[in-house]
Amino acid sequence: MNDTAPSSPPRKGGPRDLTSGPVLKTLIAFSLPTLAANLLQSLNGTVNSIWVGRLIGNAALAATANANIVMFLAFAAIFGLGMAATVKMGQAFGARQVDAARRTFGTAVGLCLALALMVAVLGWLLAPALLDLLGTPGDAYVLTLTYLRIIFVAIPGGMLSVMIAMGLRGAGDAKTPFLFMSLSVVLDIALNPLLIAGIGPIPAMGIAGSATATAIAGYVSLFALIAWLYAKDLPLRLRGAELAYLIPRREELGYIVTKGLPMGAQMLLISSAGIVMVGLVNREGLIATAAYGASLQLWTYLQMPAMAISAAASAMAAQAIGAGLTEVRLDQISRAGIGTNLVLTGVLTALLLLFDRAALVLFLGPDSPAVPLARHIQFFASWSFILFGVTIVLFGTMRAGGVVWTPLVILGLAMFPVRLGFIEIMRPMLGQDAIWIAFPVGSLVTVVLAALAYTRRGWRSKARAISPQEAAEEVQADGEPVGRFVPDI
Repeated sequence: MNDTAPSSPPRKGGPRDLTSGPVLKTLIAFSLPTLAANLLQSLNGTVNSIWVGRLIGNAALAATANANIVMFLAFAAIFGLGMAATVKMGQAFGARQVDAARRTFGTAVGLCLALALMVAVLGWLLAPALLDLLGTPGDAYVLTLTYLRIIFVAIPGGMLSVMIAMGLRGAGDAKTPFLFMSLSVVLDIALNPLLIAGIGPIPAMGIAGSATATAIAGYVSLFALIAWLYAKDLPLRLRGAELAYLIPRREELGYIVTKGLPMGAQMLLISSAGIVMVGLVNREGLIATAAYGASLQLWTYLQMPAMAISAAASAMAAQAIGAGLTEVRLDQISRAGIGTNLVLTGVLTALLLLFDRAALVLFLGPDSPAVPLARHIQFFASWSFILFGVTIVLFGTMRAGGVVWTPLVILGLAMFPVRLGFIEIMRPMLGQDAIWIAFPVGSLVTVVLAALAYTRRGWRSKARAISPQEAAEEVQADGEPVGRFVPDI
């Protein structure tokens, strides 16, 4: 270990000082890049859903809603491992230990590829059983199966792209992942209508075309990214004997698994709750599933500001704890994060409810019988994301001090006994509305428990400093799957 490395001048693109200056200004400036990346990532799924809904119909949109939640679960299974690898790589680069960073990167990529291939094969084989478990409506079943199986073929490319992007971020390079994410998004959006409807010699493929467009865009972007890594000789490229690093090593695996399990467990918890909710909605029929699928796409954007703000607040809190500023500064950061979230998410929610019909028609078409139900769902559930934002800001600050299990327990209680228990108890009285009202009920319980946990002083006195990068990465485990195909990076 090079003990003198940390005293070296900070590398370009390295961590910035978040312990001084106006809290609110620093928080907003630090949030904007994350918000831009998440916006671009979510735009892909939204535009694809618009093409599917308008060119094929409600059954196809219901099919993508079922498939996307399954795919989010598949990605979430390894996302925590990727976040842990990112942190370890960032620490190695910060200490100028490039070879150590490459070893970790190789292990992460090798593990990711093995898991991705396993998920792809099992997903293809078990797709019918998954759809039966979800109770996918009959009219959407065949469409969903077709879409889902092709998307499982795209899984290895998508997972490798995400892993490489996270590795580059660990090396302090956020620009390259953004550029190649943009390439994937542009290709996917452009190919979707061409392959769905067909043009010239290109045959009309229907919903299979949408999935194929996603697969093509993902693999083209992946190969272009790998070519770029080697053409520009970026630090993470592996050559010669370094290619052996792709065989997972015990030392790196131990760190990745140990650190990644809490984040991975939380993402699996949240995505499995999403699976259960889709299953409950499917029982209400095709129109309900299509309406819910359109609503999920809009909710993607409602949680975006909170996710970016929480990541920034967590990074700032991590530096504050490291600097010994564990009282006033932490509360200032939390208040700034909560206030900013209330304004941004509150305004977005108000706009969504004011113009909900225009937004929903983009997905469902003006004459769809699912539009009135989707508007009904928005009225009951959308405002719960304001409470969600407050919760994850508090969780983000606490995680910066090494508190990882409390958020997991709180979310587990809110997602399962509270949300699902409310549906079970109130459904005889409220009918289908019990499903939609369960969202704000669960969010209200979560924010109350989060506030109680945050106000307890014990965690502050025992706070152990973690890196700002690790703090910001862990926040990504808080987001609900909603309309996202993969977790935010």
